[in-house]
Amino acid sequence: MNKQSKAFGPGLIILAGIFWGSMGLFVRTLRRYGFSSIQITSVRLTFAAVFFVLLVLWKDPKGFRIRLKDIPLFLGLGIVSVLFFTVCYFTAIDMMPLSTAAILLYTSPIWVMLLSILVFREKLSGRKLLALILAFGGCVFVSGISGGGLSAEGLLVGLGAGLGYGLYSILGTIALRRHSPFTVTAYTFLIAAVGSWFISHPMDILSRLSAAPSPVGLFFFFILTALVTAVVPFLSYTLGLQTVEASKAAILATIEPLVATVLGILAFNEALTLSAFLGILLILSAVVILNLPGRKGDQT
Repeated sequence: MNKQSKAFGPGLIILAGIFWGSMGLFVRTLRRYGFSSIQITSVRLTFAAVFFVLLVLWKDPKGFRIRLKDIPLFLGLGIVSVLFFTVCYFTAIDMMPLSTAAILLYTSPIWVMLLSILVFREKLSGRKLLALILAFGGCVFVSGISGGGLSAEGLLVGLGAGLGYGLYSILGTIALRRHSPFTVTAYTFLIAAVGSWFISHPMDILSRLSAAPSPVGLFFFFILTALVTAVVPFLSYTLGLQTVEASKAAILATIEPLVATVLGILAFNEALTLSAFLGILLILSAVVILNLPGRKGDQT
């Protein structure tokens, strides 16, 4: 991998976080039609899976060839990571304040850093540790500090969301050693989509679609939702993982709540609190620290 390709890696991860940060705009719109969070997740995963499959067919049909021993890896990516973390996250939202659920979700960089040390023997440099502390602190401030409504069961579910979210970086890095980013995303979303059908009541989704004032318009909004909140960010993130360490990528992606906060202010006239402003500064500081040029031989 040449230096120019490596330079694009962090940018691709940040781009993914920016697109993920727009998810609230689409979720709020679809909820007006009566869709549950799990149903929105299923729609998002299904349309994204169709796109990724078509992309592989167009670029290289041979990309569908995988070894039988790789199936558990893709099951882990699709079910244990993407579908599991989404279900845990939306369950956590129902069990506790949204801010608390968001804070628990963004324990993911901590999980990734710990797993990267164990699995990939990554070095825990002072720069990474400082960036991790700043990023997590920023997420806490952006989400809002909430101490109420948290049970032991809710804590486990929320931490499960963070772990599942973080596992994509770990399992994705392993999968990219054997397959292209297009193959990885296609199989991940195909498996996650099929898994989501068992918990989302697909017939209810179809009935709500047909009952909408403009079914065709809503159908195309489904496609747009999948493209903006799943296809572009997951493909960008997976491409970035080719040159960016899993632990560093997880920290860079914490720009997502920053973007969500800014969009909330612009699109929904939400107030910019002092807490959110401080959180934005902390997250941006973490991103800058991770991308500062280091001395030769430094591990970042």
